[in-house]
Amino acid sequence: MQTDSSFTFVLFGGTGDLSMRKILPALFEAHRAGGMLADSGKIVAVARHASDRAEYIQWVNEHVKSHVSKNGVDETAWASFLARIEFINIDLSKAEDFVQLREVIEGLPGIRVFYLATGPSLFVPICRALASVGLNDNARIVLEKPLGYDLKSSNAINDAVGEIFNEEQIYRIDHYLGKEPVQNLLALRFGNALFEPLWRREWVESIQITIAEELGVEARGDFYDNTGALRDMVQNHLLQLLSIVAMEPPHSMDSDSVRDEKLRVLRALKPIDPRDIGKVAVRGQYHSGVIRGNAVPAYATEPGVKPDSSTETFVALKVEIENWRWAGVPFFLRTGKRLADRVAEIVVNFRAVPHSALGASALRAGANRLVIRLQPNETIRLYCLAKQPGEGMNLASVHLDLAFDQFFREGQMEAYQRLLLDVINGRLALFVRRDEQEAAWRWVEPILNEWKASIKPPKPYASGTWGPAASSAMLAQHGTCWLEEEN
Repeated sequence: MQTDSSFTFVLFGGTGDLSMRKILPALFEAHRAGGMLADSGKIVAVARHASDRAEYIQWVNEHVKSHVSKNGVDETAWASFLARIEFINIDLSKAEDFVQLREVIEGLPGIRVFYLATGPSLFVPICRALASVGLNDNARIVLEKPLGYDLKSSNAINDAVGEIFNEEQIYRIDHYLGKEPVQNLLALRFGNALFEPLWRREWVESIQITIAEELGVEARGDFYDNTGALRDMVQNHLLQLLSIVAMEPPHSMDSDSVRDEKLRVLRALKPIDPRDIGKVAVRGQYHSGVIRGNAVPAYATEPGVKPDSSTETFVALKVEIENWRWAGVPFFLRTGKRLADRVAEIVVNFRAVPHSALGASALRAGANRLVIRLQPNETIRLYCLAKQPGEGMNLASVHLDLAFDQFFREGQMEAYQRLLLDVINGRLALFVRRDEQEAAWRWVEPILNEWKASIKPPKPYASGTWGPAASSAMLAQHGTCWLEEEN
């Protein structure tokens, strides 16, 4: 991915956790790769926790360097990366301070990218301050989640930002869309005649999408207790992955063709009747337990969390898509904290053969399935049935691995690296359009409202397990179960 696009990348929240762990490491990897970032490109960090450039560079050396590579750091590349970085200390709540920002970047080259790695409460003030000093023209703005608390607040932010930036300038980032296996899912479906004819209700029995975490809320108790898993993970990551899995073939890979097809999926989601939420939605909250041999506390005792909190840390949903391709196929979504493993994956369960000429062992061995794993190791695995060695026709499940490292010499690109390069180069296909976001909020809102009004607490589950038993029971009603494998 070579580029000659010159740029000035302005990073608001330059000393935040996201900048430290993801954004700056991703920019360094693109810089080190050579040719991905124009030599003239500059990074301007904006923060209040450093007084000048020297102090900020010291912070980068102390906090960012350890996140940039598992195989050590090339000191020459690191030094040349630091040379790209400028720094400015301004108060983001004071529009007059943005005059200083304009003075710093006016002489810098190329397209201007403003990355808002801040709390959502600062999105609109920052955008308005940029406009007040004329920095919104010929620029791109990147917005991190969460973008709002519900449909109304999301629309309020989008309306305000939309008065300052055109939709083509707004990049709503969802890093799951930048992951290599998600890209390969598109290649698998639309680049091969083998899979696409099977990708429909006649051959697919059910689909599971799981994003599971071992971690709890850590130091984010205040934020998380006012957010919950439905807002934090389902409305964005899980529904975006669902739309990628279920979309119709786009006529090309340009930004609007891809996003038009995703939007059609989101609009085809079967509306949930509030009276049926108990049947198709499970919410849970972790209690104390053991993760990898270590005792961990209950959610209600985490710092910043209210002792009587009813915030969900686990969600499982049954989703249906009302269109010709997917009618009658259940999609099961699951996400949670303090679960038994850290894993993100998509499981496509194909229907069993209509008649087994090979005997009962074929039925016991199970049907075919395709597993697209996003983390911790990124793989695509196809499970088939094969004869076991020896006497008789006894079948067992075997798998074929798509091992990227054996086919491609170059390493896989991290999600943030790909997405940041797409912003710099003006590629919108992997970013969320406003109408997609609205459709997602509109679908989850009945669940949000019902849970808010409910007097029933979330179902408890012990940390280190796979969540409430009701989650498994929901799938059992459809004759299936969650795929829970060792990494």
